[in-house]
Amino acid sequence: MPEICRFLGIIIYFAYNDHNPPHFHARYGEFDITVEIESGIVGGRFPRRALTMVLEWYQQHKAELQANWDLARRGELLNKIEPLE
Repeated sequence: MPEICRFLGIIIYFAYNDHNPPHFHARYGEFDITVEIESGIVGGRFPRRALTMVLEWYQQHKAELQANWDLARRGELLNKIEPLE
């Protein structure tokens, strides 16, 4: 699963040939979530502070996340996205 960003111990990645709706994955220690790109709906469990950071980062990079989803669906290399500052 290609990693597109890493910040504060959080790893953001996509899976090639993943199911719809468009989403990305985030891992923090033993916790994993998915976040739908269009709606921001979160599936899974994450510590509150880490979830807040992922959602803040997501709001800043929605267009880039959608572009990476499209690349992943075509099996192409993904673009790195800047981490949360």
